[in-house]
Amino acid sequence: MSGFGHIKAVDLDTIDLSNLNRQFLFQRAHIKKPKAQVATQAIRRFNHGLDASFEQANIKQPEFDVDWFSQFDLVFNALDNLDARRHVNSMCLAAHVPLVESGTAGYLGQVTVISGGKTECFECQPKPAERKTYPVCTIRSTPTAPIHCIVWAKDYLFAQLFGEKVPDELDAAANGEEGEDMEELRLLREESRALAKLTDAMGSSEFAGLIFTKVFDNDIARLLSMKDMWRHRQPPRVLSFDQLEITNDAAFGPSSIDDHAPMTLEQAFALFKHSVDMLAQRLVGARAKDAAAFLTFDKDDEDTLRFVAAAANLRSYAFGIDPKSIFTIKAMAGNIIPAISTTNAIVAGMMVVQGTLVLSGRLAECHTAYLSYSSKRPRSIVKDTLALPSTRCAVCRRRYLTLRVADCTKTTLGDVVSYINSLDGTESDLNLGEEMSIVEGSRILYDYDYDDNLSMSLEKLGLVPGRMVTLSRDDETECEVVPVILSIAKARIEPKDPGNPVASLSIEGFEQIPEFAPVPASDNKEDGADNRGKSNESGDNDVEKDATAETIEGAVLSVADDGAFIIDDDSVDGIQSISDELSKRKIDAVSSTSLPDAKRRATDDSETDKTVEIID
Repeated sequence: MSGFGHIKAVDLDTIDLSNLNRQFLFQRAHIKKPKAQVATQAIRRFNHGLDASFEQANIKQPEFDVDWFSQFDLVFNALDNLDARRHVNSMCLAAHVPLVESGTAGYLGQVTVISGGKTECFECQPKPAERKTYPVCTIRSTPTAPIHCIVWAKDYLFAQLFGEKVPDELDAAANGEEGEDMEELRLLREESRALAKLTDAMGSSEFAGLIFTKVFDNDIARLLSMKDMWRHRQPPRVLSFDQLEITNDAAFGPSSIDDHAPMTLEQAFALFKHSVDMLAQRLVGARAKDAAAFLTFDKDDEDTLRFVAAAANLRSYAFGIDPKSIFTIKAMAGNIIPAISTTNAIVAGMMVVQGTLVLSGRLAECHTAYLSYSSKRPRSIVKDTLALPSTRCAVCRRRYLTLRVADCTKTTLGDVVSYINSLDGTESDLNLGEEMSIVEGSRILYDYDYDDNLSMSLEKLGLVPGRMVTLSRDDETECEVVPVILSIAKARIEPKDPGNPVASLSIEGFEQIPEFAPVPASDNKEDGADNRGKSNESGDNDVEKDATAETIEGAVLSVADDGAFIIDDDSVDGIQSISDELSKRKIDAVSSTSLPDAKRRATDDSETDKTVEIID
């Protein structure tokens, strides 16, 4: 409908229940079907003449190499993890294809355009750490941290007892596993089914006792019977309902628990019984009106929060993990930003607008667009000009070229080195000198003092189409030599001399290398902009800690050229103490430090509204 004639969608995932409230293309009948397939089928109904195809695959698979990316005029990114986003960013830079990057988080959203050598790339600015996901077996069998117990209580136990009934995700997981993992998943699946049967007793006086005995006695006893599992781990302990019942306070009330103090075992037991009864009454009442009724967890719903807090703490006591307060559990369990369909729709529209401008050759008119939300400004879209590439970026400040190889099984790393050296003095000279190094990821393949891999074939080294290697110059020179990233790809034509691997090699893309801006002379400035609070590639803070720096509670304060204080501290407690101290001194403080589990968001106080990249 927007004029795009040829679309290729790539997504590895299948649709599950939680996806239905995030967009308008998927319906309940599509659960367990490939997302890319259903999406392309849906958009074809809008435009019957559209050439839309899909692949259910991981975008990092080798077949999606630089040649695959090069076939497109534009790439749209809507990925859900940093690793994949970084990969697509690199591939688009290597293929010299513009990328429209996007992300949403609740009511917030962002869209920007990445064009190699013209705008900053995804890696030009540091990204916040991702929220961690956990394997099924860790959550269900071998928890070692409070968050494991909280995820178990919220996403498994609460969902099984009071949530919407959906096909067990373990069924799909077990189909792809073998050996011990498959056996463990099979047993976990049986546990889930046994737990589901106990819901028939919901509403009875025995319900809480049946659930407690099942998950904290029987299931843990089963885990203890697996001796090998606890050979190098601390084994859990069984919790007895009858023993705890003896010490249970019959007059217990939730108000007797201090929300800010870790629960005792007795408090967790009493709260578990109370919250199970309260939730059971609510669900039985709801199902009297609607047989398909179910409850959903909400950190602001006292009954659901208390259930999760009690169950998580009971599991913590069973596995020798420190208990947590209700307040702490509320913060941890609620640290999931919901996806909102309207936000996603607005961001998708902004992506189309930016994509249309790019395809029209109007990159100068593109912007980074933000969808922001605050109490002062109810809801609005703000924009900012596209930033220039960072002169310190280790990703886009590279010369991206393509190395064509006829046969990776016969071509050796030594052949590649010989070919690159043969380019010296030609128009294709990479200017890397004798002390050239070749690195793949964190693996050193070759340098002036290390040539052990020269006789090995590219295939044996894992250098096949779809992989990249970085070539750099190790010796010091007066002028900067921008490193080269070679994307390995298949040769387009058959070699004239198959017996000469060096002659069959070729490098393409010299004409697409952009002009790089010189690196600023100042170590404390980046692209002429203030670089406070950012980290350089070595992980050290750019702020120089000199002898005149003043210390407050372990934090370093330096006076910048404009008289401002530069603060270097990465702890919540440290920042709070600094803030208190500066308030006493009547000094205004602006923090750009990335707090743990916090997001930097647009504010109404700045002249131009900006946020960091938001990861969907």
